[in-house]
Amino acid sequence: METFPGVLLVTANVGSLFDNVGKIQSEWLQELYKTVHSYKPQFIALHFQEVGGKDYTANMNRAENFFTSIKSSEEMREYDRFRIYVDNQFTTEDTFTALGSMYFIHRTLKNIKQYDFKVKDFRTVTGQDTCMDSLDRVSTLEKEKFPKNFWPDFKWSRKGFMRTRWIIHNQGLDLVNVHLFHDASNLIACKSSPSIYSENRRRALRYVIERISESCHSPLPFFLFGDFNFRLDTFGLVQHLSSSAEVKRVTKHHSDEVWKIICEEKDNDHQVLLQIEEKLFAYLHQAVFREDNGRELLKFDKEVAKFWHLIREEEIKFPPSYPYSEDYTKPTQYMNTRCPAWCDRILMSHSAQEFIHRKDEARSVVYNTMGPTVCMGDHKPVFLSFSLKTNDR
Repeated sequence: METFPGVLLVTANVGSLFDNVGKIQSEWLQELYKTVHSYKPQFIALHFQEVGGKDYTANMNRAENFFTSIKSSEEMREYDRFRIYVDNQFTTEDTFTALGSMYFIHRTLKNIKQYDFKVKDFRTVTGQDTCMDSLDRVSTLEKEKFPKNFWPDFKWSRKGFMRTRWIIHNQGLDLVNVHLFHDASNLIACKSSPSIYSENRRRALRYVIERISESCHSPLPFFLFGDFNFRLDTFGLVQHLSSSAEVKRVTKHHSDEVWKIICEEKDNDHQVLLQIEEKLFAYLHQAVFREDNGRELLKFDKEVAKFWHLIREEEIKFPPSYPYSEDYTKPTQYMNTRCPAWCDRILMSHSAQEFIHRKDEARSVVYNTMGPTVCMGDHKPVFLSFSLKTNDR
């Protein structure tokens, strides 16, 4: 008998929730609960990155309270089983990833099992389990920080991935929480196509896919969702945005090093159209990133395309998910720190996409952002709601 359990996958970089505690966090939670109420999934997977924020040594207690508030909320009471994994061990620099994963199972979902990587077997999911300490001995997940020598020319950071494995109604799935490297400098990002940062992310994503496909555990269909930090092809985008402008490159005193790029309109009193610095990307007509959900600029979103032979993605119909203003009064405005981009994504193997049930795709498969008109921090969470095609024997 075919069954179609409702599944909700959510990815959210929540660093700014802990750096700016208060109304933003409350609104964030309400938007999550609204999404759960709207789609009524039987299985929920929440993948978080940057748990604790930039100042995680001071904020980790706040982060733990955040996770506790979700699992104990009235809105989640129908989910009688859950598994929560939070990497909060910031004192162990060699392994700390600041990743957190939460999985909720509705009381009506009976046939569900989770994989034990140590004994290499599945076990029926019962009860409630929270791991907010060292995850090194937790056998129901695999966690890895990218090796220190992987990118010797760049600062080692708390980026990595965390994998869990499930069977829902006899359908096996890997769910992988991913956080890849960001663009450290806008000036370096627009020097070449692809940028050096893009190449680093490509290597990291390939590494993750290879790791979860190793033969020590039989490969399964997989969903990768997290903050991939994918950026637009900045080199090509800047050329596009400044095609009718006069471009000036300002160098440092007694140096050939460019520290500022200024694109001025040739008429209109030489109004500055675009200004780029290491941590500044100020474009005069910012609305282009929001109009028609930024569709015109999707042609510059090229980083996933290199993996089409391995992974798929539902059609993007939402504006760039980063970097939104953290000002509570400006929930739809982007900050001028980085070029807006679709950093937060939900990707899947070809085989996983085949298990998405598409009876009425307009309603049954939804790929979107949470809280589009509410301040959610600098990242808008991205979610995928669908029914899972299974064969319950």
